[in-house]
Amino acid sequence: MAKLFPRSVNKLPLQITLYLCVVAGIATAGVTYYMTPKYTRVGYAPIQPVPFSHAKHAGELGLDCRYCHSTIERAGAAVPTSQTCMNCHNQIKATSPALEAVRTSYQTGQAIPWVHVHVMPSFVYFDHSIHVNRGISCVECHGKVNEMDVVTQVKPMSMGFCLDCHRAPEEHVREKADVFNLDSPTIAAAHGIEAGLAFVHDWNIKPPVSCSGCHR
Repeated sequence: MAKLFPRSVNKLPLQITLYLCVVAGIATAGVTYYMTPKYTRVGYAPIQPVPFSHAKHAGELGLDCRYCHSTIERAGAAVPTSQTCMNCHNQIKATSPALEAVRTSYQTGQAIPWVHVHVMPSFVYFDHSIHVNRGISCVECHGKVNEMDVVTQVKPMSMGFCLDCHRAPEEHVREKADVFNLDSPTIAAAHGIEAGLAFVHDWNIKPPVSCSGCHR
């Protein structure tokens, strides 16, 4: 009896299996590489319920970051309350339609539903206060917010991004007086890497690089 299929057909199951493994490997590598904060978060600029311009407030008017984010030096970077906004806007643009959500929040006590731009995973422990109190400026993680009309994520905030800084803090630290000056240079940029190393030594800065430092 003549054979219906040539002998080469016997190799098809193995060939198909190998082909699927290669395709799965390529797909996994692609997803692993591109599904990272660098590609999924950088450039994220959500529409906010109130068109707040940091370029206007922090840049042109020179408001200190701590006026709105008042807990930054002792806890987290809390979103300002409507009371903070109304300290100025009960006189300035007090009837502006753009600020209706602020006035309503102030009158009702209901928080403005701001959309968080920089969101750390729930399994990551991060303390803003330890960073700003050790010479790490807002600009290191958030970029030149004082030039942004719409806050945009410009740094990946990935584990690799954090570890790069933890492994070489001397390249990123500033004098404490310059931490909230987003136009100030780092110590290393202004005075050389040796000055940065001296600052790290004098301030006993020892960023953790082990898993337990951030994953608690």
